[in-house]
Amino acid sequence: MKQGFIYIMTNKNNTTLYVGVTSNIKQRVTEHKEKKYNKSFTARYNLNKLVYYEVFPRIGEAILREKQLKAGSRMAKIKVIESLNPKWVDLFGKDCLF
Repeated sequence: MKQGFIYIMTNKNNTTLYVGVTSNIKQRVTEHKEKKYNKSFTARYNLNKLVYYEVFPRIGEAILREKQLKAGSRMAKIKVIESLNPKWVDLFGKDCLF
């Protein structure tokens, strides 16, 4: 089974959050940043900053975690982000661990 990732994207001002799941995080975040799907939520709200991600050995585990995060409040998502990325910097780039 494939490895899985959950991730949180936001905009420049950190006002809107998007929680997603994927088996290929480099490709998926690149698609968000390039607005490959121009009518998608992330494209409409300019969500192009990766502020959080988790890696799972199996995609099924990532899907369960995504559902858990989506069911939580905005404050719960903010706490998750700030636990690992208190400055809300874009984690996508040359220093990525994936």
